[in-house]
Amino acid sequence: MTLSKLSYDDVAYLLRDLCIDLGFCLPPEDQARLCASPPADIDSFTDAVFQAEGMDPLLHKKLRRRVRETVAKAFEAD
Repeated sequence: MTLSKLSYDDVAYLLRDLCIDLGFCLPPEDQARLCASPPADIDSFTDAVFQAEGMDPLLHKKLRRRVRETVAKAFEAD
């Protein structure tokens, strides 16, 4: 499902929340890349976070669900 694109600040706050709440603290270059050109839908953004963290989202289903819930809230709030 494609929703409205997140702004640079929206992505920065989302990445901060993912770091604080779930331990997904991405390197600065990955943060900058996602802020400048965020994936346009919830699942793509969720998978991009896992890939930036060097993880396969398919191997961490429960954790992916939690990350996806946080990402979905950001998309819905936009």
